[in-house]
Amino acid sequence: MNTHNNAGHTDRHAGPAVMYSRIMGVAFTLAGVLGFFVNSNQDRTDQLLGLDVNLTHNFVHLGTGIVGLIAGFAVLTMARPFALGLGIVYTALAIWGLSVGDGFDPFGIFVNINMADNIFHLVVGLLGIGAWVASRNRHANNTTV
Repeated sequence: MNTHNNAGHTDRHAGPAVMYSRIMGVAFTLAGVLGFFVNSNQDRTDQLLGLDVNLTHNFVHLGTGIVGLIAGFAVLTMARPFALGLGIVYTALAIWGLSVGDGFDPFGIFVNINMADNIFHLVVGLLGIGAWVASRNRHANNTTV
């Protein structure tokens, strides 16, 4: 027996964008919360699992995670746009960071983004775009997102 969500889709066969939203939602929410325990200072970075975090990072991760949780569990029609949006933003951020190198500080609020961050951003971005593409046919056929 399948359980239906508020969008009328079954959770048993959640598509790639929904799974991406769920995984990113949980991961980013945890990173945001844990990040506050590692560093809640805006003017310096500390590392969480090899990735640089500061106060701004923590808020960005927490906000991204909450949106991912909503898209992945509550409003499944947001899963594809979430995957595409996060995919584009993180891929662009990765390309920008890789071209600048270690110590990258976009917008002057992150203090430092290291090379591990750039690689992580690229992986998250490409997975998001891939989840969006892989979910297109399912969405068009009106089965699952």
